[in-house]
Amino acid sequence: MSEWREYELGEVVELFQGLAINKQTRHLLKETGLPLLRITDMFSNSYSQFIDPVNVPQQCIARESEVIFTRTGQVGFVFKGKIGVIHNNCFKVKPKENLYDDFLFWFLKQPAIKELSNNIASGSVQLDLPHSAFKSIPIQVPSFQEQKAIASVLSSLDDKIDLLHRQNKTLEAMAEILFRQWFVEDAEDDWEEVPITELFEVRDGTHDSPKQSVIGKPLITSKHILDGQLDIANAYLISENDFNKINQRSKVDTGDILFSMIGTIGLIYFEQSALIDYAIKNIGLFKTSQNPDWTIFTFLWLKSPIGRQFIDEHKSGSTQEYVALGSMRSIVFQKPPIEILRKFNKLASSYFAKIKLNHTQIRTLEALRDALLPKLMSGEVRVVV
Repeated sequence: MSEWREYELGEVVELFQGLAINKQTRHLLKETGLPLLRITDMFSNSYSQFIDPVNVPQQCIARESEVIFTRTGQVGFVFKGKIGVIHNNCFKVKPKENLYDDFLFWFLKQPAIKELSNNIASGSVQLDLPHSAFKSIPIQVPSFQEQKAIASVLSSLDDKIDLLHRQNKTLEAMAEILFRQWFVEDAEDDWEEVPITELFEVRDGTHDSPKQSVIGKPLITSKHILDGQLDIANAYLISENDFNKINQRSKVDTGDILFSMIGTIGLIYFEQSALIDYAIKNIGLFKTSQNPDWTIFTFLWLKSPIGRQFIDEHKSGSTQEYVALGSMRSIVFQKPPIEILRKFNKLASSYFAKIKLNHTQIRTLEALRDALLPKLMSGEVRVVV
């Protein structure tokens, strides 16, 4: 460790705050241009606002290799690979000479840095991390060659995880094509219409706000439904009693489908895990486990243009959009003969079995990466250079 040196972050990085959207800058919002990189949009990888970059300061524009660190509200999340105009609730963090950009990224990704950032942030209504507090965070820096070696180990694990995610997207796209061929293009006019509630129950999660607990079970909300996965690690915990109370009305079982019905509407998650140890709040719950013949059909219908059109037509709310539970219960399917549905399930289930296997591998690789991260960053585990 003798060749490692300790600094404060402000000594080895430059810090740039994003663009505030206010009366002076609102004219920069356009229908096309660079995406506005807000925290919630970066989580979902779906952007609703765009900026004309011509009159935006270059320091507010993120390029693919640059690190973004969230500073307001949800403090301490780190993104890289985003291209767009950084929102004011984020910092752009640029390494100075002799600090490798990927090493900086992984340093900031440590859970300990997120926890520290939240502890030193201020604000009673909404947390805000000042520049000076961020710059005071200590960082241990090895030689440039060892920085690159450490980052390479962690990035290789991330690359494998990313490859599995991309495989899952391809498999899901193949299932969506199969659905369209069987149940849209080849649908028969004499197929009867059936209300969704005749096939299985449609519920939602709790509307209460149970108290956060130091230990307990995760409470999943719409913001935790990401692209094909649940962000359980960043959900806050609730007590066992609150967990059991919520699950009396909205228990998630294997084969159920979750649907974000408020805020960012229409994010969908198909629960294939055998062990389910979370509760849900303000999330739609399609209890397709009650009628497994309809599980894959329902999931792909919700993701199809037909499902998307239904969602768009049933949105409500001006300040924050939502889809009401009654609207979800009003869905009507064009019902194919059961033998056709089961033949389709036999074909499509192979795609989802592979997706499930990939998710298992992803969790294993993520656990390995997360275990190695603090050890590599502290020098407890060394990389041969």
